[in-house]
Amino acid sequence: MAEINTGADLNTDPILIWGAGAIGGTLAAYWARAGQDVLLVDIVPEHVEACRTDGLAIEGPVEEFKIAIPAVTPEELTGTFSRIVLSVKAQHTPAAAAALAPHLAADGYVLSAQNGLNEIEIARHVGADRVMGCFVNFSADWHGPGRIMFGSRGAVVVGETEGPTRERTHAMFELLKIFEPDAVLTDNIWGYLWGKLAYGSMLFATALNMDSMTANFDDPARFPVWRKLGAEVLAATAARKIEPVGFNGYEPHCFGASASEADARDSIAKLADFNRHSAKTHSGIWRDLAVRKRTTEIDMQIKIIADLAGEVGVETPAIDKLVELIHDIEEGRREQSMETFGALLAVCE
Repeated sequence: MAEINTGADLNTDPILIWGAGAIGGTLAAYWARAGQDVLLVDIVPEHVEACRTDGLAIEGPVEEFKIAIPAVTPEELTGTFSRIVLSVKAQHTPAAAAALAPHLAADGYVLSAQNGLNEIEIARHVGADRVMGCFVNFSADWHGPGRIMFGSRGAVVVGETEGPTRERTHAMFELLKIFEPDAVLTDNIWGYLWGKLAYGSMLFATALNMDSMTANFDDPARFPVWRKLGAEVLAATAARKIEPVGFNGYEPHCFGASASEADARDSIAKLADFNRHSAKTHSGIWRDLAVRKRTTEIDMQIKIIADLAGEVGVETPAIDKLVELIHDIEEGRREQSMETFGALLAVCE
């Protein structure tokens, strides 16, 4: 591997990764293998022990390797750090941000390597100027203590949420290129984050039934759901004067007010094809509901869309129904089935 200038001269302390699951664990493994000083923090003691002793195993079709990485539980962590990568599930962001704040150095920042608009919540705990945004679209799943399945590569984008690109932004960009050589440095990170919200809402909708992501996107009868969810998010971005950005063949503008049905169908076909080539057949949301039997990120990732849309007078009936149905599954009132999906389809037709 070619030597990469990571801006390490700017920082002598380890990169602290808070949340060693699918996203954080994958980044940590690649950085540690490249010789970067990394420290993991995770709430699962068995995972912490496996990572720091036998090693963290990256499995799957992209690449396979194992590397031991220093790791602690939050209770074991001491000291302050200039770079903290937060990669917990969105619903755990408030608690994690509060817990990590005392460990953030005075001149440090938090990189949100998560799905959704968690940068807003993190800023409440550490200040907006100390938050950096990161858009990730690679597929990975936590399969157990010390095991992460890396299903396919995808877009990785980094940028400041407040103010101009800085020396620290360039340094993090170089670090991210160790993991993803095609990583992007942007001055419109909010455009990427909002751009993914439409896709994210669609992934939540695929978790309403037991079919794969590709099977959902391939079915013409389900198309009204994808188009309606995309349209509601794009209406919100337009009202909030945000310019959404596409990724991995997905173009959010295909769901805008001026887009044709053919545009939307073409975008959905590309989403189906992108997921068809991944070893990860179902979303992490589906896995939370069907396998791990736990609550999802629905409120922090999707309900926030409705809340922010409502602030600018945009109605979101499909998103509202999606949130309701996911909660119904979480709380045992409904099952993951085509009947449940049909309840959302009825709102979108």
